[in-house]
Amino acid sequence: MSTHTCFQEPPKDNAQTQVLCKLGLEAFWTKPLDPASMLDISTWTLENQAPLEPKDLPKAFLQRLWLLSLDARSPCCKLPSQVLDSANKSTEDMINGFGGESQCAINPLDLVTAVFMSSNTFLQQEMTVRMLQCQFAVPLVLPNIDPEEPSCFLLWPLRGVVSQWMPHFPGSNKKVQEGFLASTFMPVVSCVKLGHCDVSKSQVLNNVITGLRSRSETFLHRGMDGGQLTRRLSNGLVEIGWYLPTGDTDRDIFPVPVAICNLRGDASTHKKCLSLLCQASSAVVFFCGNLREKEKQLLASCKDMASKVILIDVSDTEKHENRVVGFVGQNLEEDMGLPKGSVLPGRNLDEEDLADRLCDTLKDLLPDKLKHVTLEAAEKLAVELGLNVDEEVVCKKAMATVEEVLKGLDEGSALFRQKQLPLQGALWSKLADVEKEESKQRKEGKEIDPQLQKEKKDILVELSSYKMTPTMKIFTDALFTTDIVERTYFLSWMNLRLRMLQMEKQNSPQDVFTNQQTERNDGVPELSDELENEVDYNSEYSDSFCTDTSFEEEDTEDQPVNTELQVLQQEFMHILQMSTEETIELESQQKEHLESTPDAVIEQQLSDEKQIQGEEILENNVEQMENGTLSSKGKLDEPVLTLDTSHVASSAEQHMSLGASFEDQVSLCSEPFELDPFSLGLEHFLREMGLIFELTHITPGSGSHNVLRLPSLAADLILYGIPLELMDGDASNIPICWLGCVFAELTRRLPQEQFRTRILTSLGGHHARNAEVLSALFGVKFPEGGRRSTRGVYMVALCLPDSLKEDMECDFLLLIDVEGLCSMPLDNKRNIQICDNEMATVATGLSDVLMQNISSHAGSEFETNFTVIVNALLRIKECGTMPTCHVLAQDDGINSILQASQLRRVSDMLQTETGDKRISNADNHNAKTTSCIITVKGPWYNTSLTEPVDAQYSKAVLKLKNNLFGTLKKCATKSEASGLPEFVRRLCAVWDAVKSKSFSVGLQNTDIALAFSILCTELSQREDKFLEHMESWFIGATKRIFDTKAKALDTTVENDLLSELKEKAREEVKTEVEKLRPKVEANLMKDDHLKMYIETFKPILMSNMDDLQERVTEEIIQRLETVNERHCSSTQLKKFETLLEKAQESKLHALVENSKSTKRLLQDTELEEEFEGVWSNTLSNFDFRPSETVDISARVTDILRENLISRGLQKHMKKLEVTGQNQPTSFQVYDEHFGYRSRLKHMFEDNNRLQRVEAQQLACNIIDEYNQFVADKSSSPADFSDSYITEILENVDKALKEKSMEIRSAFEVDLKVYLCSAACRDFQKLHDRYSKDRELLTCINTTKGRYLAEFIYQLRKRDQCQRVAQAFTSMVVKPTVLDYIYRPLGMRIVEEIQDKAPQYLSPQAFHKSLLEELIKEDRFESFMEYLLSYDSFRLRKIQETVAAHLSESTNLDKWRQHRLGEIVGKIAAAVSQTAEGTNGVLSDTKPLLERVCLTLERDEVDVTRVPLNGPLFSITTEWDRFVTCLMELLAAMRLDLAQEFFQNVDINQLLQCLPIQPQDSIFNGVRGCNKECPFCKAPCEVEEMEHGVHRVFLHRPKGVFPCESSSLPCISYPESITQANLPQNMDTQDLSVACINLHALDPDWSISTEDPSSQILSAYWRYVLARFSQRFAKEYEQEPAKIPEEWKRITQEEAFDSLKQAFLI
Repeated sequence: MSTHTCFQEPPKDNAQTQVLCKLGLEAFWTKPLDPASMLDISTWTLENQAPLEPKDLPKAFLQRLWLLSLDARSPCCKLPSQVLDSANKSTEDMINGFGGESQCAINPLDLVTAVFMSSNTFLQQEMTVRMLQCQFAVPLVLPNIDPEEPSCFLLWPLRGVVSQWMPHFPGSNKKVQEGFLASTFMPVVSCVKLGHCDVSKSQVLNNVITGLRSRSETFLHRGMDGGQLTRRLSNGLVEIGWYLPTGDTDRDIFPVPVAICNLRGDASTHKKCLSLLCQASSAVVFFCGNLREKEKQLLASCKDMASKVILIDVSDTEKHENRVVGFVGQNLEEDMGLPKGSVLPGRNLDEEDLADRLCDTLKDLLPDKLKHVTLEAAEKLAVELGLNVDEEVVCKKAMATVEEVLKGLDEGSALFRQKQLPLQGALWSKLADVEKEESKQRKEGKEIDPQLQKEKKDILVELSSYKMTPTMKIFTDALFTTDIVERTYFLSWMNLRLRMLQMEKQNSPQDVFTNQQTERNDGVPELSDELENEVDYNSEYSDSFCTDTSFEEEDTEDQPVNTELQVLQQEFMHILQMSTEETIELESQQKEHLESTPDAVIEQQLSDEKQIQGEEILENNVEQMENGTLSSKGKLDEPVLTLDTSHVASSAEQHMSLGASFEDQVSLCSEPFELDPFSLGLEHFLREMGLIFELTHITPGSGSHNVLRLPSLAADLILYGIPLELMDGDASNIPICWLGCVFAELTRRLPQEQFRTRILTSLGGHHARNAEVLSALFGVKFPEGGRRSTRGVYMVALCLPDSLKEDMECDFLLLIDVEGLCSMPLDNKRNIQICDNEMATVATGLSDVLMQNISSHAGSEFETNFTVIVNALLRIKECGTMPTCHVLAQDDGINSILQASQLRRVSDMLQTETGDKRISNADNHNAKTTSCIITVKGPWYNTSLTEPVDAQYSKAVLKLKNNLFGTLKKCATKSEASGLPEFVRRLCAVWDAVKSKSFSVGLQNTDIALAFSILCTELSQREDKFLEHMESWFIGATKRIFDTKAKALDTTVENDLLSELKEKAREEVKTEVEKLRPKVEANLMKDDHLKMYIETFKPILMSNMDDLQERVTEEIIQRLETVNERHCSSTQLKKFETLLEKAQESKLHALVENSKSTKRLLQDTELEEEFEGVWSNTLSNFDFRPSETVDISARVTDILRENLISRGLQKHMKKLEVTGQNQPTSFQVYDEHFGYRSRLKHMFEDNNRLQRVEAQQLACNIIDEYNQFVADKSSSPADFSDSYITEILENVDKALKEKSMEIRSAFEVDLKVYLCSAACRDFQKLHDRYSKDRELLTCINTTKGRYLAEFIYQLRKRDQCQRVAQAFTSMVVKPTVLDYIYRPLGMRIVEEIQDKAPQYLSPQAFHKSLLEELIKEDRFESFMEYLLSYDSFRLRKIQETVAAHLSESTNLDKWRQHRLGEIVGKIAAAVSQTAEGTNGVLSDTKPLLERVCLTLERDEVDVTRVPLNGPLFSITTEWDRFVTCLMELLAAMRLDLAQEFFQNVDINQLLQCLPIQPQDSIFNGVRGCNKECPFCKAPCEVEEMEHGVHRVFLHRPKGVFPCESSSLPCISYPESITQANLPQNMDTQDLSVACINLHALDPDWSISTEDPSSQILSAYWRYVLARFSQRFAKEYEQEPAKIPEEWKRITQEEAFDSLKQAFLI
């Protein structure tokens, strides 16, 4: 992938480009993302925003990655429903992606690949470093967006990766090693997959890397969010991760560093990548699935290329039968010719077990059985295989240039400085000392010492002999290139090579794992002949400063040399002159600003600059620079260094995750890692560049054309993000001319109105890692003084986005970083204490916001750092300006918090006049000293990639950034942002004061800072007690306010009490503060150090007391007003809620009753309408508190004025003076409202009457619309709003626009003035009503939704309660009541009938009564029914009896009413008993209803409990409300039943209600045994239960049945004849029938022909047969029976007698 930002050919439309389009990255393919893009993505982002759609994922990935968040690779988006609820929810769900198989948007590996594809190589390097800090795997080979094109080998992103480790293996010494992982020789193990397998290779590798430690998701896998989605972009991607040993043999998995590569996808489809890994790796691990023959052949070819092959068999033979036979285990080893143990069986093993086996195999091969390789060597193999590489010609050219710049550095950094960077030597430091002494003497009013002047002259003469060194010539030429990419590569290579050379000195030369390649060629890959020919620096160096002649000629044509120089000088002179005119002496006037008389040196410099104009002077300058380099007086002797090991030892405390042995070894082996005071960084070369330009001003005649172009180059670098050094910390000097010209160039490029600045400074000791902190916050890169001995004050300029420009009221944020504070100086002879104080004072004096950085690694150096910072604050306090301070603690330990709290107290004390100090109440007062302290545990102390980032780091960084930006926004309200000229003046003033020592606190005085800190601590303790006392007083005052209760609503009582409490609060605060003043002064006087500066500190302390009194008084009064208002508002609110509750209760009751009557459930929309009526009515009737009169006329007039201005009607502004005053009752149209031409045109039309009428009608319509608008707004429960007037005026404009009329603007203005005057009158009433309770009204309207929801909920619950009560009544209570009434009623009817009719007492009596009734009735049909349907005949007769009885009964209704009263009383008693103790309690109705049923059952009531089994009755409601509903329904049910009982009774309906049917009960009692005679079908008459022999009183003759109906033959016999045997055929003409010898045929029946009464007993049926013989024959369709004559003579009475005699027997 190209590193250039030029446009490329757009990719082909394929599945890969669709992924880019889905992620919104298609535009970045032609113009890739670069590090500058992170300003918008990360730097100005103040919250961790969740992505809402797939296009947000790349931005979220980068933002989270810059925060080192472990969820950076998450592909999840927020659901739309969650976006609405994001204020209440902290969890993040996912949205659907490709195909909808998952809720994630994309595979996370595709996300990472897409962002890398869309980024240039420099951003890729930044991403790689941060991903490895998060312990993520990073791309090594990136697939091409076009699958047909080769992939790209990424080496440049890995060049910035640095880490430490501690190898351990037999025969070696344990030493902490540090190196660039890309160029370090180590084993590289590559893992690929062949064939299909179910095992997750990435999970196995994660387990290999983490081992027994907490699991780290280094490689993304299918078990992660979105990992199961199909990869569409990342197939063919090769990732790399590292395992680095810590030195702990018990915890380390491998004894040496190991790089692990992971090829994504099946290796058979990515053969180039596979070949690269086989040739470049120490070992290749194949995860073999179900292989076919072609995979076997590929595996054989890989075996020939790879140094070591390890196969893991994870195949599944059951699923795939076509795999190669015998391709497993030792057979595979023999077939492939692999060493024993090269094949690991992995079937049926999970990822953890596979990882254990693979680890064991690798342990056997390490450390010496695998070859050690580097990634740099792999790059050459990638080129040979046809892969693209990211380090193109421009990169290699820049690298070659860097090697030329650093040529000679191998002789030693001190000697290199002396030869190539001579201006940073002793002369520059000596010149600074001389100028400081001059300034001091000038401030004291003394004449300058002649010896001092001579010394300065000698220094300047010696400096004038300077000639640009070859190194700086090459360096500046490289920066002057027009190729931005090449310059960026050059600067990056400078940093990398300098860091690499530094590490080479630190690492032991005997170490196995140092970069062996650097021993051969100094780490520079071989260059092509073209590059070697391009870079030729053997020619003689000239004064031209730039070898790019085309660039020089182009620039010369555009702007002549003299003109450019003059412009820069004039701008610089203007800025410097403004500064010197404002400078005054501080010692004589301590409380004035630094605006003393001009410095003589600066005047001399200005006069010198005026002399170097013109081409002739420049030519003379060239002739003067022929003396070679600086003379021997300027050479440096390398001093003997005494190294301080304390900071390394303390740094080891942060490496707990690496094990105890690693910590111990860091301490023991810290000497090689000591900071070399002569170690070089890019900042030293840039410093030399600035001093070269500075030399042109302090030694006239030393400049050249290209030298004068250096400020322009520096401006380019600043805008590009390269820090500008404001102060040389080694020499403790400021190149003021250089800085002035650089800022003049920036001012020239950016107009003043576009360069308003705010300054944020990070101040802390060299252990505090200020550069890393600012990088974490803003993504900038400062020189890292914590990694090398860099001392200085540096600045970076960041252009703010438009949104922040408005909030901060500035355009640029200047970040200032102080590096090397309290660190080892370059010159041991210099006073480090003075240098530190000077740097801190300058940085503090420039700051708007000062971030004081506290490091837990400072240890014993904290006191030194503390005194430097405090002294700087004290000195700047004398200047009258103080920055707003923030304290950053990098540890939450007790020591760090105490140190930060101590520094915070001092800052608070000195910020008294700025008004930034905050006061706290008793609830949070104990945390006051730490309330503004932010704790950030940063990763900058992690020396190894194995150390995890703190889990709270991301949140802490965002919190700190929010606080800093909030403070910067507050600065906009206090002071106007300054431009660059003001910044330069400020810098000059502070530097002049520092040089002249114009501060009362000396630069070497440490006692003052400590004593003042102790004093601040004592005052803080006294302040704490004072605040506790005032808090106690406030609690008592609050109690008095709340004790007034309802009286507080009385305006007089309210105001009188509040005024009384305010006055008492002022007196109480004043009294307590006056007690503190003498104690504070006594504390000041008792300290000998502070007493000497009493005139300095006493005003500060007394001002602090005044501020304390003012602030506490203001706060107490404000809190009293708040409490009073809250009390009144809460009382009002309770009153409103009471009224609303009553209104709602009434409306709810009505709605519930209506629902009961209509059986209709109201919808929510209908309920909302009902509630709206209740709400409006309640608000209208509510008595808001009367307010103080606040006239709204001014507000209305302002809005009207803005409207007229926007309409271009400024000439009518005088008419606005009458707005709000008494206006006529109606609006009149005048002739002046019409133009002259219009009037002339219509003058003959009845003097313009029609035109005036039309205009008057228009005005009336607008006024009517206004009146309706006022009515609507007045009826709504809301206070007056400015938007009302705006809407009225817009309506007027709209109406005039719609109505085309020839009318002047005066009509519009007069009409608007009339309406606004009316609005003032109408809306004033509305405003007066609501203004006092405006907040209450806002609160009420805000909670309207809650009241509505409660209203609907209550109705639904009551409706539910009503419905459940109805269901219980209808399904349980009513059936129980009816059962209680009707169950005994059936037996009662039976008893009554039996009492009245004895025939129903026995079967014989009932049978006899039936036979008697048949004779009496004398109906043939009845006899037929009796004979053929005996049971139904009997049942019908019983039913008729029952019905007759019920129709005649008079006691039935009374009896039912009585039973109804009994059961209703029992139910009511049971419900009331259950309701005890449940008043207002929410309860589940089901168990309570079951208790009611149980109570009734105990009272011997049968309850229908089956309906209770379902969920219908399981609701939660107020039981007392449910009981009320139930009682109402119970009463209604009783009334309905009572009315039903009084109505005419339907006998059949009544009988259906009876559980026990009386007719059935009677029938069962009289039916007998149900046995019939087998011959005549006569029923058995025996009444005894369980009788053995059946008997019939009256057998029936043959004629009453059809012949075939009898089962046995019928026999005819005369009276004298008896027969023993039954014949088969009988004569049908016999007249008499009897059952002969029946007992012989059926033993269960008994009858004898010898029975004397047999003839008598048959008289009944003989009578019947004789009476209806013809009818029987006809009915049975047979011949009539021959009836004897004597039968015909039987009378009805004889039949009755026969019946009686038969039943008497």
